[in-house]
Amino acid sequence: MQKIQPDQLLETRAGYRWIIFSILAMAYLFVYFHRLSLSVVADVLIAEFKTTASILGMLGSVYFYCYAAMQLPAGLLSDSIGPRKTVTFFLVIAAIGSLLFGLAPTIGVAFLGRVMVGFGTSMVFIPTMKILSQWYREDEFALMAGILNAVGGAGVLMATWVLASMAASLGWRLSFEVIGLLTFFIAIFAWLLVRDQPADTQKMSIDPKMEPIGNSSSSAKSSLLGGAWQVISERNFWPLAIWFFLNCGILFGFGGLWSGPYLMHGIGMSRAEAGSILSMIAWGMIFGSPFLGVLSDRILKSRKKLFILSSSVLSLLFALLFVFPDGLSRTALYYVFFLFSVSSSAIVAIGFTSAKELFPVEIAGTSVGAVNLFPFLGGAVFMPLMGKILDAYPKNATGGHSQEGYSALLFFLFISALAALLASFFIKETFGRTERRNQ
Repeated sequence: MQKIQPDQLLETRAGYRWIIFSILAMAYLFVYFHRLSLSVVADVLIAEFKTTASILGMLGSVYFYCYAAMQLPAGLLSDSIGPRKTVTFFLVIAAIGSLLFGLAPTIGVAFLGRVMVGFGTSMVFIPTMKILSQWYREDEFALMAGILNAVGGAGVLMATWVLASMAASLGWRLSFEVIGLLTFFIAIFAWLLVRDQPADTQKMSIDPKMEPIGNSSSSAKSSLLGGAWQVISERNFWPLAIWFFLNCGILFGFGGLWSGPYLMHGIGMSRAEAGSILSMIAWGMIFGSPFLGVLSDRILKSRKKLFILSSSVLSLLFALLFVFPDGLSRTALYYVFFLFSVSSSAIVAIGFTSAKELFPVEIAGTSVGAVNLFPFLGGAVFMPLMGKILDAYPKNATGGHSQEGYSALLFFLFISALAALLASFFIKETFGRTERRNQ
């Protein structure tokens, strides 16, 4: 038998890790799909289940409650049973939940399906980060995380433009059943092909120059339990956490649920037209994330200035929509939704960077995990609250929500954006802090 040379082993490892990344990236794409998918079919769900905007808001928010609740347990499960097993098991739960949602005869069953989807998709991001840390060097990790974020943007595109097309041709039920089947196949591939680390395969070799980041489970647990109090007791943590709550509450509440009904009922667009404009949320995330990274690192050399800038843009956008609720052209709305995505979604990467830089590297994972609770709590609170605002106004002759209701909704979002802007002024500047701490 021909002996495999060390360089051939390394080449095999380098190629195999891309297979692992591709599978996990596809799983992450569906995380974003499920997160924002209700926006395009919100009006259909209200009509079919004969429910209210408030109940639909709760249906959307239950995903975020489940996701937020599982952020810290995700790290512990990845350390105890392993990230591969964690991802596979919970992807199967998400797949069953999506199938159940598509088949739901009542709103109660739809809630159960949505809960299963929330729990299932909540266990993808953190285990994926752990696996990537074992397969990629430290100087490669940031690039891979950036590519993964871009894939998340593709998931947003799928949840808006693609789902709108699927719902128009297949119906919303069959669309979610297809997504459930695809999620199940990804879980199978994850079980068969994904490995937690190169040492778990017989044909892989680790070159000292390619040593991954890697953290032992004991150190991860110690960081989580020992650093949690240090994080929440740090006064500079809370302005950032409040900003995350408000900013992502706006992003998930409007971009993830009520923007679709606003475009279709408040402005009078078709489902396909609305889906096309909502796709700008994806493009803003895909192109805006690296742009803001360059702007922060090389031009402004600041995190805080970017928070203030993005929150200012977000406030101006909702002021514009409130003053001209149905007077903007289709072309103008494309720009508005692109800038909405950049200033509410792409900026989140800078937020997590700032959370990491606030604390010593030993508890960076704990700090990011702790702050990651607040975006999803924001979505969980804003979705039903915005539904209650719409329900407070009489419906129009066609049974849709009135223009007055959408005007009140836009004013609420404008005030929330102003509150996020106020919080951004209290966020501590962290640019260059890591280098100063190490000097």
